[in-house]
This record gives sequence, C-alpha cells and structure tokens, in this order.
Amino acid sequence: MEGIAGIVLENTGTLAELCGANDFNLRVMERLMGTKVFSRGNELFLESDDPSARDLFRALISRLLETMDEGIPATPDLIIALHADLTPEGGISGRCSDDFLDSCFQIPGGFGKIFPRSKSQALYLKGLSSHDLTFSVGPAGTGKTFLAMAWALRELLTKSKRKLILTRPVVEAGESLGFLPGDLIAKISPYLRPLYDAMEALVPFEVVRRLEESRAIEIAPLAYMRGRSLANCMVILDEAQNTTKEQMKMFLTRLGENTRAVVTGDITQIDLPRKGESGLVHCLQVLSGVDDIFVSRLDARDVVRSPLVRKIIEAYESE
Repeated sequence: MEGIAGIVLENTGTLAELCGANDFNLRVMERLMGTKVFSRGNELFLESDDPSARDLFRALISRLLETMDEGIPATPDLIIALHADLTPEGGISGRCSDDFLDSCFQIPGGFGKIFPRSKSQALYLKGLSSHDLTFSVGPAGTGKTFLAMAWALRELLTKSKRKLILTRPVVEAGESLGFLPGDLIAKISPYLRPLYDAMEALVPFEVVRRLEESRAIEIAPLAYMRGRSLANCMVILDEAQNTTKEQMKMFLTRLGENTRAVVTGDITQIDLPRKGESGLVHCLQVLSGVDDIFVSRLDARDVVRSPLVRKIIEAYESE
C-alpha cells in the first residue's frame, strides 16, 4: 500500500502488548515518528511516504519485540528509550545496540527490569558496572540519582556488597541540622528523601524496611564520614555540587577495598555561598587524568522526568 509501511505480527497477544492499553503505545509512537501509527487485524502500520521513516519504524518494532523477548514489558518509557537508541549518529541497525542491551538489569524482588532511556544513560550504567568510582553530572530529571540507586540496590540485594551508605552535604537555604527536630536520623532523613523516593519506586517498601532493620542501609551526613574506612560497600554521595573542596577530598579518601562509589550532582544548582568552592567542580578538574574513574555527563536530551522539565531546562540553558 503506497504511503504505508505494514508489519505483520502472528501472535495477537504480542500485538496487544505492543499497542498498549487503549492503543496508548501507538500514540507514543505517533509522537516520536511524527505521523500516524495504527493497527488493523494482526498488522501494525505507519502512514508515511518517507523511506527512512519506514525503516526507522520497522527497526523500532523489531527492537521492541527483541526486548520483550528479554522480559522487558512494552511500556511508553521503553519505546522512547529504544527510539532514542535508534536515532543517534550511529544510524539504524537490525538489533538493539550493545550499550542498551548490556546495561539492562533486574533488581532481585524489584518491580521490573531497569533499562536506560537514552544513549548517555546506557553509557552511565556501563560505567557503573565497570568502575569503582563513577561521577554523574547533569540537570534535574536526567536519572542520575535513580539509576545510581537502582544499581546500588542490585549490588546490595545480590549480596555483592554488604552495605549501602547514603550521604549528602547538608546545605539548604542557610538551615543547619541543629534546627531540625529529632535524633540524627530524623534530622538527615528529609535531605535524603530523593534517594528514598527512588528506592520506593524500585522495590517494595517491605524490602526497604527489611534492609534498614538489618542495617544494610545506612544514612549519614557527609560531615560524619571523616575518619571512616568503607570496605565492601556501595556508597552514594548525592547533591555533590554542594560539597566543599575539603569535604570532597575527605569523602573520596574514605573508599576502601571492594567499595564502589557513585557521586551525583548538578553543577548549575550550587547552593554554596561561593560557587567556585564546589568540591564537585574542583574534583572533576583535578581527577580528569586519573584512570579507573568514569564521568557521565547528562544534559537536557536525557531528561526523562517529563517533557515539560526538558523544555524548562533547555530554556534556562539558552538564556
């Protein structure tokens, strides 16, 4: 049929999953492809005269089927991620890129497989798997904290690491821990809420509670890390743009045998009185020539929180 690319799917159950509830997945494909996508009988169709658009559509469906065979359900997020994996400079191939497939993983007892939603996120996950120290720098909504937490929970729940330590500098509008009610845990918990939000989106609350009760998860203000030696741990330092140079050096020299650390931050949101004192900005310069350190730099193209957040970040970057 002229102007239409059709793909036959013999399995009606697979077709239904591809289309999604009320054909919602097809609407997502339409937005990505910029033209009409619809199903009829046991076929999917793209309405386009552009040969490259037809090739892209066929490759997208092929990759969706491939990832579904790997146990990853066809969700809007997956469709967006695969489309992003298909459209960079690398062009279109018949199979998912190695970066994408190699970076997918399952958290034991988690809600589903974790997969990257952009090329840069795929490289970030590969960096987490192969380096003892990973930095992830980027604006809000790029998944830097979420993916760090997902990887850390996998390491903890597969018993690859004995403990997960969550820390961050406490720099919030001039307030200090002493003005908050409760003991140390109660004081620091609000500052680590984004990490807990990520945990609760990844595994059932009962799993988080069990890990806390067994002290497999520890939370600590960055200032309390001095003098410690962390062995066989996963450590996440969040909001690292608000560390001082001295704090960052102190943190990095705590890392002991078989410990992996992830440092996340947004250098456009530094709350220190003098932005030039940021320990994250400084250490990225100082450590630029050090091997065995991976730096993931995410930007507005990697924003997965919402299309609106991406537009907001792009507007601020172009100001």
